[in-house]
Order: sequence, then structure tokens, then C-alpha cells
Amino acid sequence: MTISNQPGPAPAPSTQVHTAGPILAGGGPPEPMYTEEFAKDPYTIYERWRAAYGPLVPIELAPGVPATLVIGYATAVRILNDPQHFPADPRIWQDSVPAGCPVKPMLEWRPNALRSSGYEHTRYRAANVSALDTVDLYGMHAVIERLSGPLIDAFASRTGQADLLGQYIYPLVYRVLAVILGFDDDTLEQVSTGMAMMFDSGGEAEAGSNMMAAALAEHIARKRAEPGDDMTSEMIRSTDLSTEEIIHQLVTLHGAGSEPQVHLISNALLLMMTDERFAGDLIGGSLSTRDALDEVLFASPPMANYCVSYPPQPMLIDGVWLPAHQPVLISMSACNADPTIRLDRMDRFGNRSHLAWGGGPHQCPARQLGYQIAMDAIDYLLDALPELRLAVAIDDLVWRPGPFHRALTALPVEFPPTPQMP
Repeated sequence: MTISNQPGPAPAPSTQVHTAGPILAGGGPPEPMYTEEFAKDPYTIYERWRAAYGPLVPIELAPGVPATLVIGYATAVRILNDPQHFPADPRIWQDSVPAGCPVKPMLEWRPNALRSSGYEHTRYRAANVSALDTVDLYGMHAVIERLSGPLIDAFASRTGQADLLGQYIYPLVYRVLAVILGFDDDTLEQVSTGMAMMFDSGGEAEAGSNMMAAALAEHIARKRAEPGDDMTSEMIRSTDLSTEEIIHQLVTLHGAGSEPQVHLISNALLLMMTDERFAGDLIGGSLSTRDALDEVLFASPPMANYCVSYPPQPMLIDGVWLPAHQPVLISMSACNADPTIRLDRMDRFGNRSHLAWGGGPHQCPARQLGYQIAMDAIDYLLDALPELRLAVAIDDLVWRPGPFHRALTALPVEFPPTPQMP
């Protein structure tokens, strides 16, 4: 089953002249964001772009797919809070991209809050917020403790080595999401595989989207027959959303709660194992897990470049003309490092001015839940393995290529083997 984009008419095409990219002094080809060089060290590249272009950079998300990347903090805040001129509806753009475009499944229109404006955005966001409000945050502590213990036991008493991404973080986050959304094991497996395929933005992204759609349609049918205490059942009970619309809400909820959550945890653990403010004694360090998460959300947010909008007409901003119906992405990573607002590292603790959760009407509504899952996942691990340390040189870690995420391929660690927990 393919995720249908049929509901709702596309906006009327603009009569304005389209241009190939932002009109910038010096011209030149757009900068690619899909290379291994960019994945390895995006921060050096952001600063090079800042010197060359200022706050708005002409980029390619994939070969032949131009866009604009916002790397200035003030410019990003202005765009995020101006949905009239920077709406999230991509339907005219997506009709112009070739079939098989690897980034299209991550950017195309869906009947959900992320890709809607006006009344439809309000309607879909209200359904998501209402369902999120039913999640028992206190009860989630017990859920994460119950799920994390067996995962840690499975590798803690063996060789004293593990890949935390594959053996702990991925399975824990996906199983927690399965509880929240009410997934059976088969749904969890198919949705997890499909979501990973979409986030990699490779040749299998469309197949991953279709796999998710089929699995979620069957999941919703089961919940209509036998509702439970989960977000899917709540959407069925308390909204007038169709099955197709609920599929798209679940795609959004799972997308926001899976890969970004996984890499928030992994990036925070990497920081805690390698930064002297944490690494001396992980469990007894002077800075807390919440401090580490805030540092990562400033300096290495897992969703590094996203919050996409599509101006319906050419827009002049900061002296640059942005083309109509072409993606404008916010670089949360680069904006947080904007020298006009850059904070000393110690000033970041307790500071929530970063853009990692987005901003404006599309700001993430699940911030508290995301923080809690990440903190519990890290704290339960470090309670069990307080002498955890990185098993390779930090420069030997491999970062996944792609324009959207800041994500490791693996997080190898070592520790003294411990007896299994009771």
C-alpha cells in the first residue's frame, strides 16, 4: 500500500517567475549536503558557507534537487514564525522533482500537521497534542526500566564490549515507541525498517515509506477492532480522522520519536564519554544527563537540518531572493552556532534558546516526553555500567551521510563485564 497524497487540493500555482536558486552575490553552483565530507565534519563546512554566503546558502539536498539552507539564527526565527510567507505545503514543489528522488519521501506532502497550514494544520496538530496528553509520563519511567534491563543484560556480562546503537539504543527507543503507539511485534518490525530506510534518503526511501503505510493500515484496523491504552486508540476514539489521516499522524509521530530520539541519546552518550566535564566519572560527574542533552541540542542536534517550508512566491529576505516553491530548510546545527548569538558552553546549561525542537506553529509538541525518554535511557545504562567508555578514537567514528540528520553508524564501547542484573 502506498501512502496516498490524495486528500485536499493542491494550492494554486503561483504566477511568479521561478528561479533556479537563491540570488546570491558571486553565484556559483549549489553546495551539496549529501556527501561523506559533509557528514564527517559539517561544522567546518557551515562556517565556510557562512563566510561565503551569510545566513542563506544555496544547496543541493540530492543531485539536481536545489534548496536554500538557513544558517543565521535571527533569519531562522523570522521564517519559523512566518507561516503565511513560509508555509509547509510542498505539493507544487514535489510535482517538479523526478520520480525516485531520494529525499522526496522525507519532504513530500502528507495530510498531517508537519506538512499543512491554516485550518488543516490546527486540526491535525490538535489531534496529535490530544493523543500525546494521554501518555502517562510517570508510568513511562517504569516502561523504560522494564525494557532497558534485558537489553543491558544481553551484552553486559559477555565480552565487555558492545555497539550501543545496535544493541541498546535502537531497540530500546523503538520498543518504547511501540508501547506508546500500541504496536504489535510485527508492526514494530516493519515500521522500524521502513522509517530507517526513509531517514537514510537513499534509493530505498520510497519503498520504506510504502512498507510503513501498509503496516500502519493493518495496525489501525486492529486497534479499531480491539482498542487499547495507547495513542493510536486515542486518535480513533477522540477524533474524526480517517484511517488514511491517522496513518499520516503515526508516520509523523514515529518519525519524530524514533531516529531523532535514537541519535539524541547516542550523541549525548558520546559527549558524556569524551568530554572531560562528564568523562571522569559518568555516574558521579558534576554535570547532569539533562545538561548533556542540552549541550547536544545546541551543538550536535540529531535532526540537524529540517523544518522545511516552501514560499509560494519569490521572497526577498536578508537581501536574497528565494525562489517560489523551492525548499527552505532551517539548519538547527548552524543556527545554534551562529556567532551573533553563540553562547559559552557553560552558559548553555538550563538554556532552551536552541532551535533543535523547531519553532513557531510547527514546534515539536513532544519535547517533555523526548527529554524524559532520553534521560531515562541514559541513566539506566550508566547505573548498570558506570565505567562505560568509548572503544575507538573519536575520529574513527563514522557519521551517516545525508542532508537531514547528525547520526552515527555505530557507537562502540567497552566496560568491565558485570554479572547479570536480577
